[in-house]
Amino acid sequence: MRILFLFIACVLCQAASAGTIYKCRDGERVSYSDQPCAGAGSTLAVPDAPPPDPATQERLERQRATVLQLEKGRLTQATRDEREFERAQRTSLAERKRCDRLRLQRQWADEDLARQRLAGNDPARAAAGEAARLKARRQADTLALECPA
Repeated sequence: MRILFLFIACVLCQAASAGTIYKCRDGERVSYSDQPCAGAGSTLAVPDAPPPDPATQERLERQRATVLQLEKGRLTQATRDEREFERAQRTSLAERKRCDRLRLQRQWADEDLARQRLAGNDPARAAAGEAARLKARRQADTLALECPA
C-alpha cells in the first residue's frame, strides 16, 4: 500500500514544473541554488518534464479506484463491527440485569424461608414453610440454570 502512495507521489512530482537553477562559483567552490548568485554564476537550462506515459496514467487510475474501493470496504466493515459491538454490549447488559433480578428474587425467597422457620411449629404455618422452601429451591435452580457464573 505504501509503495502505491510513493508511486503516486512520484508521478505527481514529475508533473510539477521546475524553477530556474543557478550555478554559482565562489573561487574553486561550485554550488547550486534556486536564488541568483551573489558572485559569478550562470543559469542552467532545466528541461521540461516528459509528458506522463498513458499506460502509467491508466494503471495509476486503476490503482486509485482499487484504493477507493478498499477504503470503502474497510469503512463498511468498521461500521458493521461497531454496530455488532454495541449490540453485544446491549445484550450483555440485559443478561446482567436479568441475572441480578434472579439473584435478588432468590435472596427474597431465602429470607421468606428463614422467616417461616422462625415462626415456629404451628401446623398451619408448616404448609407455608414448605411452600417457602419449594419457592427458594426453585429460585436457586432458575438462577443456576440461567446464570451459571
